[in-house]
Amino acid sequence: MPFHVSGLTKRYRHLTALDEVSFSIRRGEVLGLIGPNGSGKTTLFECLGGVLPADRGRVLEGDRTLTAGECRSRVFYLPDGIAPWPAQTVRWTLEFAAGFFAPGSSGRAADAVAPPSPADVVRDLDLAPLLDFAIGALSKGQRKRVLLAIGLLAPQPVLLADEPFDGLDLRQTRDVGRTLRAHAASGRTLLLSIHQIPDAARVCDRFVLLSGGRVCGEGTLAELSALAAARRTGTPGTGDLEDVFLALTES
Repeated sequence: MPFHVSGLTKRYRHLTALDEVSFSIRRGEVLGLIGPNGSGKTTLFECLGGVLPADRGRVLEGDRTLTAGECRSRVFYLPDGIAPWPAQTVRWTLEFAAGFFAPGSSGRAADAVAPPSPADVVRDLDLAPLLDFAIGALSKGQRKRVLLAIGLLAPQPVLLADEPFDGLDLRQTRDVGRTLRAHAASGRTLLLSIHQIPDAARVCDRFVLLSGGRVCGEGTLAELSALAAARRTGTPGTGDLEDVFLALTES
């Protein structure tokens, strides 16, 4: 069932962080949320993930508006830059996450999907050499891969991952990108907030372009390129996501 975010708005006194944000999320796709620092990406994720209350707006499944509890049962939010249980090992962390999300547990979502096993995510994210290290002793890129493993173990059908490639080198970025695409192919829906546009172009099926808290475009690269060309009075699109983003977000 597709999801639709409609008119999501968040204000901080005189600052409008999100301004009538609307877009669709399709089952089994990798949707890239693209925008510069300060564009509202993290605020949007925090609202969708239940961390912040939105001032206005709805999340719909089909034609039905979801309650906050229903959103939590369908969406798992993976923030950037956190280090959960820093004194615990990677092995303990993954075993705890798998147990917490196991069928019949309090952490199990009502509308759950079948997540991979801990052994699968250890293999896919190359975590075996890190299993006996404490979370707090890991580098930024190593910790990022552990966090992604936790997100993949969660049973919610939609995973929001904030900057999933931050701290990874080129080879790791490509390996993690393939892993995320494989999970989307199995039916999981991924919404990825990505600052580096080339990373997004390699991994995502469609894109939502965010600038100044507003959606400036939504669609595939071909669709966005055509939109950019139309706004530039018929100039042919380049097919390059960076150029398309700049064309659609310029004032």
